[in-house]
Amino acid sequence: MAMITEIEDYFARGCGRCDRFDTSDCSARIWQPGLSLLRAICREAGLSEHVKWGHPCYMHADRNIAIIGAFRGDFRLNFFNAGLMKDPEGVLERQGPNTQTPGMISFSSNDGPARLADTIKAYLEEAKSYAEAGITAPKPSQSIELPEELLEALDSDPELAEAFHALTPGRQKSYAINLNGAKKTQTRIARIEKFRPKILAGKGATEL
Repeated sequence: MAMITEIEDYFARGCGRCDRFDTSDCSARIWQPGLSLLRAICREAGLSEHVKWGHPCYMHADRNIAIIGAFRGDFRLNFFNAGLMKDPEGVLERQGPNTQTPGMISFSSNDGPARLADTIKAYLEEAKSYAEAGITAPKPSQSIELPEELLEALDSDPELAEAFHALTPGRQKSYAINLNGAKKTQTRIARIEKFRPKILAGKGATEL
């Protein structure tokens, strides 16, 4: 199944990643009121709206700032470069138990974004200031050198991030070796999308 490429499709039909796409059981449709509120807040903050990895992604100064996602149990606003965020309100959470840096705000009710609107706006402004200054978060220390495209995919896809960090070091290394062997960015991105089901299944790059 192909991921969506038009922004309005996400809010009306879903991301296109699974067979619940464009059905009443789609997470994006279940949380549609709350997702629309998040969208409005991001747009009011002066961020440009794009589709990346089948999800609404918000940018400023040619940098990814935040991305929206929906799951059965909640919907989320995930910040890129989360290691820079100060989080004075203590609302940022980790994407999974093995994620090193808290970088998402999750909502379990459709009115959640409205209740946290001022905080979300303040955090977006903070993230915009880092983008304007060209500041990026230091990469977490790890023995395996992961390509930038995979790090971005993990930032944008909480389910993928949790599954990847749960892999054994050997399996993580198998993906790093395979992806680092591709010279072109588009090739690495295509491989990551192809590998996603394997990662979710807990398998390495060469496992059947």
